[in-house]
Amino acid sequence: MAAEREVAGKTRWVRARAEELPAGLGTFTVAVFAQSFHWMDRDLVAATVRDMLRPGGVLVHIADVKTENLTVDGLPHPAVPYAAMGELVRYYLGPARRAGRGVLAHGTPSGEAAVLARAGFTAPRRHVVPGGQALERTSDDVVAGVFSLSYSAPHLFGACRDAFEADLRRLLREVSPSGLFSERGPSTEVFVWPKGPAGRGSAA
Repeated sequence: MAAEREVAGKTRWVRARAEELPAGLGTFTVAVFAQSFHWMDRDLVAATVRDMLRPGGVLVHIADVKTENLTVDGLPHPAVPYAAMGELVRYYLGPARRAGRGVLAHGTPSGEAAVLARAGFTAPRRHVVPGGQALERTSDDVVAGVFSLSYSAPHLFGACRDAFEADLRRLLREVSPSGLFSERGPSTEVFVWPKGPAGRGSAA
């Protein structure tokens, strides 16, 4: 992809856990987290990233807007049956939400604003990219989406993976015999957190 866009000479790919930062990467003007910050040791990572930002730098946190009520009214196909799919996942994996090799009995943590403020970031600017676009999904799209999620990744099902997929596809056929589904893209919120002055959350 980098070569296709002719930026290969300007990019460097590093595979590492956020907790391993700064990892000799240097300093930056912008650090971006896209619906991933809640999986990390948030206080450690936030403080480290703040120290890796140059004066005037920012941390950008991107996520779907969670408060929207998106319907498929007026669209040509049935809605993706997220609630029923969630029940099927719980039938196979149990009531506690899975996450990698562990579980999240109380769901993913919230309170990112307090974490970032403690680390020395100041009042954020919030921008919203409007959603609501009509999207068409096939059954294969929906199945791939389920397996892409941390709490329903393929390895979590072990020897039951094929049985789960068969039940999932049966559920989807019952909802939409055509194998097509409609949904609307969510809006996206972007929080831009400026690095605060030295002495707030860091010695840098």
